Amino acid sequence: MPSKIRLGVLGSTRGTDLQFIIDAINSGQLNSSVQIVISNRSKAMILDRAKRYGIKSLFIDHKGRSREDFDRKVSQILNEHKVDLVLLIGFMRILSDWFCKEWVGQVLNVHPSLLPRYAGGMDTNVHAEVLKSGDRETGCTIHFVTEDLDAGPILIQKKCPVKIDDTPETLKDRVQKLEGLAFLEAIQLVQSGIIKR
Repeated sequence: MPSKIRLGVLGSTRGTDLQFIIDAINSGQLNSSVQIVISNRSKAMILDRAKRYGIKSLFIDHKGRSREDFDRKVSQILNEHKVDLVLLIGFMRILSDWFCKEWVGQVLNVHPSLLPRYAGGMDTNVHAEVLKSGDRETGCTIHFVTEDLDAGPILIQKKCPVKIDDTPETLKDRVQKLEGLAFLEAIQLVQSGIIKR
């Protein structure tokens, strides 16, 4: 079995994918630990989710800070918790070039489309664009984070059909069901050494 990998999570929303990862750890599917969950929103449900499982969680206010100053504080905390791999789970901020260079090959993001389609889009807006474009399939992408937005090397893509009666909300729900599984596979690829960071 590959050695244990220590995860750090940055999130701004509900943390649905974090639940999948916690469940995978608890069931023995994933030899990992979530060391710290950090959010830039004090009321983000991802913080409550972490607390329910005894995972250390922390709110860091981004207001009044430059992007790099905020990222340096986040980096300091990740280092203090000896994090090996950072997961962006609904993190509604673009990371600074400094952070991307400092953590090169150690940050994974989930994007709710089949990149490079709809790169730069976020959340329900992406699903609305998929419907507007008449796409017949969509999905999610796990990729390494680089200075170029949504353009880092792709590890995993999971696909699902677009249905005639879909709304952005129903499509989001279907894609989100793929994200946790995609994250699990991506973490295992990194952990196994098959993917060189």
